[in-house]
Amino acid sequence: MLLRGSSRLNKPATKAVKNDSRTHLRSTKTAPEAWKSQNSRTFAMQAEKLPDLPYDYKDLEPVISAEIMQLHHKKHHQTYVTKLNEALEKYSNAEAKKDVAEMIAIQPQIRFNGGGHVNHSIFWTNLGPPKKTGGGAPTGSVAERINKQWGNFDAFKTAFSNKTVAVQGSGWGWLGYDKAEDRLVIATCANQDPLSTQGLQPLLGIDVWEHAYYLQYKNARADYMTAIWNVVNWSNVEERFKTAKSAK
Repeated sequence: MLLRGSSRLNKPATKAVKNDSRTHLRSTKTAPEAWKSQNSRTFAMQAEKLPDLPYDYKDLEPVISAEIMQLHHKKHHQTYVTKLNEALEKYSNAEAKKDVAEMIAIQPQIRFNGGGHVNHSIFWTNLGPPKKTGGGAPTGSVAERINKQWGNFDAFKTAFSNKTVAVQGSGWGWLGYDKAEDRLVIATCANQDPLSTQGLQPLLGIDVWEHAYYLQYKNARADYMTAIWNVVNWSNVEERFKTAKSAK
């Protein structure tokens, strides 16, 4: 979800500077203001926003407690959003000044916090209240592909769980789609790296950072992994699979 930048912009004093047949604008104002004034080469600054959940914090109980959900969403995810916006602003300033060294230095902050924002935004929609939109087994094209590649749903769950529980430190377990090979892939990512870093399109992501489960499951990550299948929203996974397959 994006929040539009302010439309109240001070008009900077500018003059045209020609360079290699291209016209650039030199501004006496700050870099972000200069960027906002250039329609031909840049876009208006936009801030990322914490997405609303499609359910209440208590709705995933008893699998995930309301306390964990509130802390996870309002504290952890919000921090990623805040830090991402700070990093993007710093990056735009550095790019406007053509400070390549600073642009490179800021990129790890964008990768970490941007990944945290992207991953959690998917994670919330991948979940649903148990015995309502969450739990059960997949249907449709996802179910067909799982049965084709892993034999049956139980075998898939075992393979996914084993690989995800084995993540060292903090990270994510993913079911992704490899469009080039037209196949589903079980993958893991360290820290907050998004699945796109592996060339895969995300369908289902499970957060195995301790903040996702420790207050309830302590250090028993395997128990958390076993329980979370009861709140997986397979309709959302199916929708993501259809979108990924149809994308050009």
